[in-house]
Amino acid sequence: MNATQFSDEPNRAHLKTVLKSSLPLLGILLGFVLLSVATGEFTNYDTGLEYNATLGVNRWGLPYHTVDSDGTGHYINQPPLGFYTGALFLRIFGSSYSLAVAIPTLFGIGCIILLYQLGSVLYDKRTGLFAAAIFALTPWHIVISRSVLIDAQCLFFSLLYLLVGIYATKRNSAKLFLLSGVFFGVAFLTKAFAVFLLVPLAIYYLYAGQRNLWRIFMGAVYFVPTLVFTYVWYELITNRGFFAAFTHDDFNFPITGAAPSPFFLLYYLLGTVGVFLLASGAVSLMVSFMRTKKLGKSFGSDLICLVAVVTILGVNMYLVLGRNLICAYNNPVKYDYQFLPLFCLLAASLLNKFYSLDLANLGSKRNKLVSLITLIGLVLIIVSMIQNVLVLNSYATQTGVLFAVEGEMGYSFEHIALNDTAAISWALQWLGFAVVALTLFWENKEKMKTLAATLKL
Repeated sequence: MNATQFSDEPNRAHLKTVLKSSLPLLGILLGFVLLSVATGEFTNYDTGLEYNATLGVNRWGLPYHTVDSDGTGHYINQPPLGFYTGALFLRIFGSSYSLAVAIPTLFGIGCIILLYQLGSVLYDKRTGLFAAAIFALTPWHIVISRSVLIDAQCLFFSLLYLLVGIYATKRNSAKLFLLSGVFFGVAFLTKAFAVFLLVPLAIYYLYAGQRNLWRIFMGAVYFVPTLVFTYVWYELITNRGFFAAFTHDDFNFPITGAAPSPFFLLYYLLGTVGVFLLASGAVSLMVSFMRTKKLGKSFGSDLICLVAVVTILGVNMYLVLGRNLICAYNNPVKYDYQFLPLFCLLAASLLNKFYSLDLANLGSKRNKLVSLITLIGLVLIIVSMIQNVLVLNSYATQTGVLFAVEGEMGYSFEHIALNDTAAISWALQWLGFAVVALTLFWENKEKMKTLAATLKL
């Protein structure tokens, strides 16, 4: 037997390959960490409740946000899992608000990783990396990830069940599909907004595989883990009744006074996502419909993202304009959070749409117009990323941040600055942006060289 058979050289080569392929994503994650830590921490009434509920798990074993003098505990009106996750972390590392903020930050990092993987499956790795970079630089995601809220946890498990569900559909694997169902149960028991990403999964499941009785049966079985988890918590543990899972205080408070504008959500997105990123998403859709036949898989993935985005925003619109609910009106920062990664994917797909153009032989005026529109869309994304850093720069000098829907209406945070000197925050934020930008440049350098050579011709 040859001694070289026992050599660990193949393992080293494999490890080197894995590390090399992971470097671009690690660059994006490093940039996000620099940006988020430099931006500081955020708090408000909701974060106080959720922090107390997390502490309540360690004190009383249940997510009570307050306990009366007679020992009566008051459950926070949210599913429980996020508070048990946070309680475990605090039990290990100690109890303080700063440590509690680390929990959503870690889940925020996890969301970026999962978005990269999701983009790689629905489009390709380059689109996944670009989407992860856009998402990582978004102030919306950074503020949620630096607040003691369970929304980042919910998004993480939602992206996880969506990703595993897509893998299951591609491989026609019943085991993976059931695993996705378990992750959906975990996401739903973290926050009910997890239902939103069932939309893209359902579309993919229905149209990407065979349609037969077995798939219909598996689609029904998918929800069994969620029903079991919900029954155990609400019936057996807390005795609040199974249907308590589908009720929330948000549905008890109507809007009083002036009726909201039908454009309230547009105002919110223009102020939070920004006109440049919104415009790039519109450009991406325009290019998709102008090049439907040539884009193939990308066009189908764009449609999946589009339907999911419209559904999420449409539900929020209905709750406000149809049900007249004040919480849905004030809080799109939470109600529409699951829209954000899908919209980032839609915008990021512009990069490969541009690379797929035959720039050396554009021919007709229509092809030239399509190439110009695609390039404009990419420029809009770059401008939006720079704008996001400028917004984060402004947070360094603000004691509070308002995610406004109209005027002074909206969802506000008190800003807990990490650094006494704003210049330190600005330097770290721009450093984080530079790391992300250099990562994207390095990952696309060969394509850019090829593009430059083509244009010289």
